[in-house]
Amino acid sequence: MSKLNIPWHSLRLVLSYPVAWGKTQTLIWLHPPLRWLQRMTSLCGRGHALCAALRMAFVALYVLLLSGETFDAFVCDQVSACIPVLRLARTRKKVLFYCHFPDQLLTKRESCLKRLYRMPLDWLEEYTTGMADCIVVNSKFTASVFKDTFKSLSHINPDVLYPSLNISSFEEIVPADVADLIPKKKKFLFLSINRYERKKNLALALEALHELQGRLDSHEWDEVHLVMAGGYDKRVLENVEHYEELRRLAAKLGVNDHVTFLRSFSDEQKISLFSNSVCVLYTPSNEHFGIVPLEAMYMRCPVIAANSGGPLESISHNVTGFLCHPLPTQFADAMEKIVRDPLLKDTMGAAGRVRVMEKFSSEAFSEQLYQYIRRLTE
Repeated sequence: MSKLNIPWHSLRLVLSYPVAWGKTQTLIWLHPPLRWLQRMTSLCGRGHALCAALRMAFVALYVLLLSGETFDAFVCDQVSACIPVLRLARTRKKVLFYCHFPDQLLTKRESCLKRLYRMPLDWLEEYTTGMADCIVVNSKFTASVFKDTFKSLSHINPDVLYPSLNISSFEEIVPADVADLIPKKKKFLFLSINRYERKKNLALALEALHELQGRLDSHEWDEVHLVMAGGYDKRVLENVEHYEELRRLAAKLGVNDHVTFLRSFSDEQKISLFSNSVCVLYTPSNEHFGIVPLEAMYMRCPVIAANSGGPLESISHNVTGFLCHPLPTQFADAMEKIVRDPLLKDTMGAAGRVRVMEKFSSEAFSEQLYQYIRRLTE
């Protein structure tokens, strides 16, 4: 049998790319984009979860009734509403469901109306997830959250299928010139990449920088700079508010001359920032998995991250970076090590590249997915 070679994309429609299973059978199928269906993301800005469930159920129904294709297995991603539809196939096919995180934990319930709206959707998510023949999650951390959240599925022990990094995109992008974005002649450029959201704990990076200042002499401090690069949408109130909060915090801590804030940077700029940085600060706690540490390690950049969630599995402590309690003193300790021993950038960076290629490449993902599908279809 030929092996699968599937670069994973987090698709909410059906399923992935055409792949040969044996000689003639189709294992996995992706329908061309249904543009009108893709646009049905909400009802006047509300009901995103309901629309996602309806889209998945519709596409599953299309696959069964109108596609004219035959299948050996279905792979569903994140939204489980399609699973009971797929089970209606005349010839029963196995279904693998990839749960990135329980959807019911990703929404706020400030009002009674919102709680009432979510109740049937939460029940539907749990019930339809349990109908899958195989369930995989993106990290051991998510597996534990899965068990705690879906009480009726406590008998299920989901397998872990780590997301892969789209390495080819890094090789194809031509780095942009960022000389006009960051000060020149900064020997120790630290980088924080995350959306401007409060849950990302970006203030920790600024507080750690302030703590580091007190540990360095004036010459060393002059060579240190932090770039806060974050996803930013002016239509999102939290993005706007938190960006201003962080700028005020930098001024209050007296480090604003050593910080550059970037909003909605390009992929070309991101590649350049990774290349020019000595370390990445990854501040969120309890991240489901986190793709930024993989990107940093592939770009041979050590990572300092909070010691919880996905980074516990992606980062090798003291080898590809440092896992710390999310405290300014702890992060500053690790940053000081990078400053005191510049060779750590090279040794940890090289180890990070190897780790990504071995555990988080498309090939590693494809091989593991292949084994799950093979086990299902035997």
